[in-house]
Amino acid sequence: MNIQEITNELQAYQNELEKLIETDDINILVERLANTASYHARVGYLLAEAKMLLRQKKSDEIANMVRVIAKEGHLSGKARNALVDSIAIVENHAVDWADRLNSMCVHQIDVMRTLISKEKEEMRVQGYGDY
Repeated sequence: MNIQEITNELQAYQNELEKLIETDDINILVERLANTASYHARVGYLLAEAKMLLRQKKSDEIANMVRVIAKEGHLSGKARNALVDSIAIVENHAVDWADRLNSMCVHQIDVMRTLISKEKEEMRVQGYGDY
């Protein structure tokens, strides 16, 4: 899997997670909860993949920089790190994005659980079966 495939998939999940949560029907909430749990699992995997690609890119670039620096002189650790981070901008962005989507899934799952509990309690109070 490459970084473009990861970002394409992240965009699809972003689009899904940006949709409003419908609260009118408990069955829709339950379905959305199940889907979001699935997204959460997949985004976690994509986060790990993006981190691996980021580490790989940084490792490759550090090896290249060491060769260049050895030829041309000394570069401070801070300058080296800034250079490596600037080289891996796309990978860093994918890691940050996947991390935020992962967090968004957790928050949406919590919201949906709360909404489902509220619906169940309202049904119980209104005398709809044994909830």
